[in-house]
Amino acid sequence: MIKAKQAVIDVQADKIAVAKRTATWLIERLQKAGDRFVICLSGGQTPKILYETLAQPEFSKQIPWSKIHFFWGDERFVPKTDDLSNYKMVKRALLDHISIPAANVHPVNTDFNDASSCASNYEKDLQSFYGGKILRPNRLLFDVTLLGIGSDGHTASLFPHSDVLNEQSAWVKAVTGLKSEDRITLTFPVLESSEAVAFLVTGAEKNTILKQVLKGDGDLPAGKLKPEGGLYWFLDQTAYLSGTNS
Repeated sequence: MIKAKQAVIDVQADKIAVAKRTATWLIERLQKAGDRFVICLSGGQTPKILYETLAQPEFSKQIPWSKIHFFWGDERFVPKTDDLSNYKMVKRALLDHISIPAANVHPVNTDFNDASSCASNYEKDLQSFYGGKILRPNRLLFDVTLLGIGSDGHTASLFPHSDVLNEQSAWVKAVTGLKSEDRITLTFPVLESSEAVAFLVTGAEKNTILKQVLKGDGDLPAGKLKPEGGLYWFLDQTAYLSGTNS
């Protein structure tokens, strides 16, 4: 691992190795945790490989699933059965293959009439789970937050130049008019309320944007995120080497 600008950068050979390394890192943190371990999940292809890895017996048998709670960092305003649903992706990759209490899985309810109503409802769910409406630095919401990064520097559904980037009071917001489908996203203060934030980035197509973020480009959403706890980057060689040496 390389510590850079208060972040830990972990570079592996390829996307499979990244998934296995991240799975091992998660298990190490779980083994040191108390009776409850809360993970905020990400959509995307690289996190999907991580979830598929966690479902494999060599990893899943090491994990006390009954103490884990899953939340989602963002979701598309589509039914849970839609192929665009982040929940459906996680369900197929991980949830269908493990024994976890249904009450420990907290997806975004997209059955409302609009994305704003979904966001309001999920905010209530999060605040009920947390036990308050004010996030406190000495009592963080998540143990681990998993994130990806888009080619435009977005993370979760926090897109460049969108109003939600400046949101400091709401926990969850609707993102409308920017993509073909509306989104529901956690805001920066909620994503940052984590003992550890881990970005998973693989592939040469991400090298340019990764270079900008790692150099501290604060205009990019992924570069704006400042977690209360540790910041980790799990990368493959094509994303990291191409992204930092040019």
